[in-house]
Amino acid sequence: MDELGIGEVVRRSGVPASTLRYYEERGLIAPVRRQGLTRVFASTVLEQLALIAVCRTAGFSLDEIALMFSPDGRPSPDRAMLAAKADELDATITQLVRMRDDLRHAAACPAPTHLECPSFRRVLGI
Repeated sequence: MDELGIGEVVRRSGVPASTLRYYEERGLIAPVRRQGLTRVFASTVLEQLALIAVCRTAGFSLDEIALMFSPDGRPSPDRAMLAAKADELDATITQLVRMRDDLRHAAACPAPTHLECPSFRRVLGI
């Protein structure tokens, strides 16, 4: 098993050491050993960090992400959780597209003021 010092993990993953320590506190990653005060990780930590990054971007909480690892630390995402998050993202995308279109309309609307524009009033919930 290849091992990486925390500095090498930071360099290869782009994740700051402070974040690595936080993920360790949260139980998302674990060093295989310490060399003095330095944490040493299995090279598989890079896969774990990649999964964490993708999940964070998708909007998963750290508690949800923790459920996506098997007891030995290997990524094992729950397919139902992934599908549910994809559905949630679809709903958000639909909402954002509608809002974008309303804002574009309001920006070009010939109404004398924004508050007289029906699209803008809808954005405001009026």
